[in-house]
Amino acid sequence: MEGGDGGGQGGEGGGRRRKKTIRRRQAGEGTSAAAQDPPPVVPIEEDIAPAAGDDDEPVGPQKTELRSRLGWAVIRAIYDGLPDFQVRRLEGMGFGPFLRLEELTPDVALIQALKERWDPEFPWGHMVPTLEDVVQITSLRVDGQAVTGTTYTSYQEPVERLLGLEVRGERSSLVQRTALQASLGVTSARRQTGEGQAEHMERMMDDARAAMAEEEGEAADRDLRRFLTLVIGKLILGTRGDPVSCHCLPLLEDLSSVGNYAWGAALLAHLFDSLGTSNRVTGVAGFYPLLQVWVYYHLPSLHRGVARRRGAVPLLQCWRFCRDERSLRRQVTLIHDAMDSIPFGHVQWTPYVGEDDATQPWVERGRPYFGRDIWLHCYNTVVPLHHRLVARTLGLHQVVVEFPTRQGLWERPGRSFRGIQQVTDWTVRVREQLDDWERRGKEVSSEAASDEDYYRAYARRYGAQVLTPRDGLPHSRASSTPLSSSGMISRPWWIS
Repeated sequence: MEGGDGGGQGGEGGGRRRKKTIRRRQAGEGTSAAAQDPPPVVPIEEDIAPAAGDDDEPVGPQKTELRSRLGWAVIRAIYDGLPDFQVRRLEGMGFGPFLRLEELTPDVALIQALKERWDPEFPWGHMVPTLEDVVQITSLRVDGQAVTGTTYTSYQEPVERLLGLEVRGERSSLVQRTALQASLGVTSARRQTGEGQAEHMERMMDDARAAMAEEEGEAADRDLRRFLTLVIGKLILGTRGDPVSCHCLPLLEDLSSVGNYAWGAALLAHLFDSLGTSNRVTGVAGFYPLLQVWVYYHLPSLHRGVARRRGAVPLLQCWRFCRDERSLRRQVTLIHDAMDSIPFGHVQWTPYVGEDDATQPWVERGRPYFGRDIWLHCYNTVVPLHHRLVARTLGLHQVVVEFPTRQGLWERPGRSFRGIQQVTDWTVRVREQLDDWERRGKEVSSEAASDEDYYRAYARRYGAQVLTPRDGLPHSRASSTPLSSSGMISRPWWIS
């Protein structure tokens, strides 16, 4: 979804883009001031998932670049190579449990199927990942300060000053992941000939350990900022392709305050915004493992994941991908068919009821933000989480809600505002939505005794897309048959 008065994501005039190079700044070199004008070119992002292949073409991790795009293995190797005092600092910021998660093999077919079923007009309903899903699955903080601030036309100055890297060429909000990795000692993430996975990880860890400062000081702070930029820009707020976003740099200047921000809420806002892009973009930017594990918990009858460590927390590490050798096209079709016919009783609306929150302090801290209509912030992107449309996840009956229409700018819920190509203080521009976050939104309640009125209202809005639970035939737009409870589904899940 694009902002009404924001800049697009294309280049300037279709001209050829100059290649940007980044190198480590040598000792004694000065910093250069950020340029004032004109606005930057925002690079066109690459797709993550491959296009659907022929029916006889198997798909698996080797068919996708999702694994390498997140750079999970490299980040974990660098984390394992950090000195103990740096690890303690990350623990104090709340990133420790997240960084110790094991890599989840991407289920490309599932991610593509979910994206195709995402409702671009009402991206928050009617069954979507919520803040509780984020905190239970990833352990990232969803309480605290909103992740927002000022965005700039160029991040050259903070990149040079805070990261010790020099940006040459076009002005941009992106740096190359390979440059960040190299600054942390990992010059190549590729396996060497005859090298096993364990040996590969150990080599990268040793390289990182040798390159980073062993004692506290300015050099150690620079190392930590580089690592956090990689973690936030590639894992939490993942981008398509190699570049890493530098939007987080102003928030990393004071390292003592980094742990105060709701990085988990920013993750969800970024993911929602990515899911709202055109279906021609088959991949999803952002932390796609959240989508996978969310499906494993809420739609277990799809059988896309296998439980491997029951009782482990964060809950992402309880699962592994159940590999499917069928073609991508076939898998996506089968997932769509299964999602269209899942009985209502097979949906796990409240899967975390039995979880032991005593082992997850991050859940207890985030609880005041659960189950509330609230605006989610991620720098220059603001999207709503209308929990009243997913009231079933609270164990509530759903009341009839007014389906919003897209009129005006901030008056139409669901509109995300992407980067305006000028220096913009978002704490001023979106003051109303920021106040909403600071008030923790509005609690969702329900006086409905059943869901029938809600079903009828939903069917009036989406009637042409639904099947009847009796005969399985399409209804007209005027149908009163209930539609699915999912914002990514075109037919009901409660057909029995």
